[in-house]
Amino acid sequence: MKVTIITGISGAGKSSALKTLEDIDFLCADNIPPALIPQFVRICMASPNPPKNIALAADMRMGAMFESIYDAIEELKQMDVSLDIIFLDASDSTLVSRFTQTRRKHPLSGSGNILSGIFAERERLQRIKDMASYVLDTSTYTVRQLSAVLHQRYQEQSDLRMLLSVISFGYKRGIPIDADLVFDMRFLPNPFYIEKFRTSTGLDSKVSAYVLGFPEAQFFLDKACEMILHLSPFYLQQDKKQLTIGIGCTGGMHRSVALAEALYGRLCALHCRASVEHRDINLEQAAVRRRFSAK
Repeated sequence: MKVTIITGISGAGKSSALKTLEDIDFLCADNIPPALIPQFVRICMASPNPPKNIALAADMRMGAMFESIYDAIEELKQMDVSLDIIFLDASDSTLVSRFTQTRRKHPLSGSGNILSGIFAERERLQRIKDMASYVLDTSTYTVRQLSAVLHQRYQEQSDLRMLLSVISFGYKRGIPIDADLVFDMRFLPNPFYIEKFRTSTGLDSKVSAYVLGFPEAQFFLDKACEMILHLSPFYLQQDKKQLTIGIGCTGGMHRSVALAEALYGRLCALHCRASVEHRDINLEQAAVRRRFSAK
């Protein structure tokens, strides 16, 4: 198990860093009293499905209790974990600007000004800064740039690829609310009107062969792959890690399912990180069977 402690100067981006690690499947906890950190890790280790990565934010919001962080670190070093300490810092002028913009009070400023609080915090955190395995100055970083740096450090290269999530659906039940790109397959003939295909789905090899046998279906797959591969890097530049691609037809049972499966197959063949889901297939198949068994 890898345990990452995120600490540093207030206003340097610890909350943003924690959110980034949470996005890459770290189990994250913010502002746990440092004395409780080893016990928290033990609880995680003893769980039926223990997390591989834990990230914990600890800083001067805990006041005097923060001093117990050093005993906690020593205890963690005796446990069967890999310990990493990230210390986030920024220039005084940057920190003052950030606190001024957010109108938040520095935890050590008391009734004084922000700068005096920053000076006091630097002095109290120097020891843990010296212990840190990674000191990161965020003075010139946007939230997105900080996220990119942490992704590069903590996420495996294979996972840096965007997840292309293909989902088939039926328009009668609405477009998926999380869809980024939506394609309408109703330009293709509907297998519903062919009796031998009616109660089958696009997962059936014969239905799939029928749908994909139309030249326009192949044309769509060619152009959809081309567009998705072209656009994906631009989405990544905007810090979007997952692209949801909706493939729709009337009921979400025949055409959309066959094309979604085919698109998923092509993306996988191109070594993309992809997944496929058929939102309405079971509901629509059950509805069709009820409708025609009653006749």
